Amino acid sequence: MKHFVGLDLGQAADYTALCVLEKAGTAKHGYEMMKGFRQGPEPDSNACYHLRHLERPKLGTPYPEIVDRTRQVLAALLVVDTSLIVDATGCGRPVFDMFKKAGLNPVGISIHGGGTVTRAGSFINVPKRDLVGVLQVLFQSGRLKVAAEMPEAQTFINELLNFKVKINTKTAHDSYEAWRENINDDLVLSVALAAWYAEKQRPAARAFGAKPKGF
Repeated sequence: MKHFVGLDLGQAADYTALCVLEKAGTAKHGYEMMKGFRQGPEPDSNACYHLRHLERPKLGTPYPEIVDRTRQVLAALLVVDTSLIVDATGCGRPVFDMFKKAGLNPVGISIHGGGTVTRAGSFINVPKRDLVGVLQVLFQSGRLKVAAEMPEAQTFINELLNFKVKINTKTAHDSYEAWRENINDDLVLSVALAAWYAEKQRPAARAFGAKPKGF
């Protein structure tokens, strides 16, 4: 099984969010949704994903502590085929380089409001519509399994359901926002990063240290 760790790095007034997404076989092996949400038609052969872990460190957690926490989560997975996908849009190259120096081999994603995926050195520039679109397809088709008892699960669902899109009629570029003020999107973006990379890229195998006790 493959694991994809998505990390949405918050800035001074924003939360950071971390998730673990497991690629577990194909949808034809069965799927499930959280209670109260409609299931779409079962795909024939597309991959199924289990959202295994969600966490949101307290607001203002220093980046070195986030690096250490990410290392712990990666080590706890104890699998070779694991990818770390980090949102490098707002934090800047120096923060992203902290993860590289820690030996975590991150994939950098720079999110923009256009319509094309491009590469610039170590980073992949991805439209936000692509990230959210992949996540919505997985969720609505039943290919994303979310355990209702998992901490932050309901918060993640609420964030996803509160997303809306605004289209700039002059540029045709879009931006996603919460339906209401003070609704965060950090958990959604962390899972979207992992889901997009899992669906669209060919990850390289990564090995991380020994397994600690739990996450």
